[in-house]
Amino acid sequence: MAHSSRTTLADVRRLAAPSVAGLSWRDRGEGLLALVAGAFTLAQLVLVGPGLGLGWDETVYVSQISAHAPAAYFSAPRARGISLLVAPVTAWSSSTGLLRAYLAVLSGVALFLALRTWRGVFPARVLALGGALFASLWVTLFYGPQAMPNYWVAIGALAGTGCFLRAHADGTDRAAVWGLAASAALMTWMRPTDAVWASAPLLILLLLVRRWRRLPLLLALVGGLAAGAAEWIAEAYAGYGGLWQRLSDGSRIQGGLGWSIAVVDQVRSLGGRALCRPCTGDLPNPALTAWWFVLPVLAALSAAVALRSGRPARTLLPLACAAAVAFPYLFMIGYAAPRFLLPAYALLAIPVADVLLDVVTAPDGRWRPVTATLVAIGLAGHLAAQYAVLHGTVDRSAADRRAWSRTAAELHRLGVRPPCLLTGNEALPIAFYTGCSSAATSGSNANTTTAGIVRTARLKPTAHLGTPTGRPPAYARDWPVHSFEGIRIRVAPVAGGGHR
Repeated sequence: MAHSSRTTLADVRRLAAPSVAGLSWRDRGEGLLALVAGAFTLAQLVLVGPGLGLGWDETVYVSQISAHAPAAYFSAPRARGISLLVAPVTAWSSSTGLLRAYLAVLSGVALFLALRTWRGVFPARVLALGGALFASLWVTLFYGPQAMPNYWVAIGALAGTGCFLRAHADGTDRAAVWGLAASAALMTWMRPTDAVWASAPLLILLLLVRRWRRLPLLLALVGGLAAGAAEWIAEAYAGYGGLWQRLSDGSRIQGGLGWSIAVVDQVRSLGGRALCRPCTGDLPNPALTAWWFVLPVLAALSAAVALRSGRPARTLLPLACAAAVAFPYLFMIGYAAPRFLLPAYALLAIPVADVLLDVVTAPDGRWRPVTATLVAIGLAGHLAAQYAVLHGTVDRSAADRRAWSRTAAELHRLGVRPPCLLTGNEALPIAFYTGCSSAATSGSNANTTTAGIVRTARLKPTAHLGTPTGRPPAYARDWPVHSFEGIRIRVAPVAGGGHR
C-alpha cells in the first residue's frame, strides 16, 4: 500500500540514470508534466473558450490597467497582483479573446513549473496524476483563463510547499530557497490574507519545531510574503486609512469575519454558482458533488499511509497547508464561491494522487486489476461530472456577459458614451462594457456621494440602471426612463449643456 510513499530522495535521484530507451528520469518526468500542463491549456481554450466575456470581478481588475475603460473602484480586500499580471495585454488591447489565450497559456506554464518544484519529493507519475486531478476540476478550468487571483494563489501555495520540502531536505538547494521566496511573493501579490493562511503551517514549523528551524528558509518565506504584500500595505496607508483599517474594511465587505460555518454553502456552489451570496436554494445533484466528499476521505487515507512511511512530512505538510487555507472559507464567512478553495485543491492533489497510485499498484510495481478498474471507473465518472458542471457554468456566464454587452450597446444608442458615468444595479460591470466610470453611494463599492453624482450628470452623460419594480434614487427620479430587457434605464437629460 505504501510503495510510492516510501520512496526516498536518494531513490528518486538514482532514477536519474539513463533508461533503456535512452531517456533519463528527468526527461521522462518533465515530459509527463509538460503533457499535463499542455492538456490543461488546450482544455481551457476548447471547453471555456477565448470568447467568454469578462465577469464582474474581472472588470474591476482589468479596468485598473486598461485601454478600454476607466479604473473601477478598488475595494479594500482586493490586491493588484492580477491587474499587473494581465497588464501586458490590457494596457494596449481590449480583446477579451487575446486576454483569455494569454492567461490559458500562462496558467499552463505556471502549472508545469509548480509541479516541477516537487521533483525529488514525489515520483513523476505522482506529480503528473496530481496535476491532472487539479487541472481537470471544473473550477480550475473555468478560472485558469480568467483575470482572477485565486488560481495564482493556488499555484504559489503548491510551488511554495514543494520548494520548502526540497530546501529542508537538501540545505544546498539554493534554487528551492529562492523558489520559496518567489512563491510566497506571488501569493501575497494576489491575495495577502490567503497567503498568510497558506503559509501558516510552514511558519509554525520554522518557528516552533527545533528540527525544522532553518534561518534561510525563514528569511525566504517571510521576505517573500513581505515583498509581495509591500504594495498592498503601502496602498493601505495611502488610500484606506492604514493597514488595520483596510483589514477591518475588508472584513466588513466580506460580511464580517468570524465563526460562521459555510460548508453547506460551498456544497451549494459546486453546482456552478460563481458566487453564492446569499447562499440559498437546493443542493446540487449528489452525482455532481460526490467528489467533494470523497476528497477528505482520500486525504485522510494519504495521511494514514504517510504516518506508516519513513517520510510523512511530504504528505502531511501539504495537507496541513490545504486545511489552513481552506479554514476561513469553510468556517469564517457567511457565503461561498468555489474559487475560494482552489489553493486547497492544488495542495491536496499530490497526496491524493500518491495514495491512489498506492491503491492500484502492488509493492513490486504491478497493477492491481480490481482496484485499478474501480479507480478508473470512479475517475471517469468524476471527469464526466466536472465537464457537466463546467459546460453549464460557461453557458450561464456567457449569457450574463452577452446581456451586459447588449445593455452597453443600448446605452450607446441612448447617447451614453465615454466619458460617461453609470450608477445603479450591476453598474460596475456594465460600465466597463460601456466604457464608462461607475459610482455608488452605498454598499461595498461606495465611492461617491449623491451630490457628486448630480454634479457629474451636469458635465457628462450619466445613467442609472434599475429594475422594473425598484425605486430609483432621488437624483434620478425625474430623468427620462427607457425600458430594455427588464432594465429601467434613466438617462440624465443634460450633459455639456445639451439635451440628448
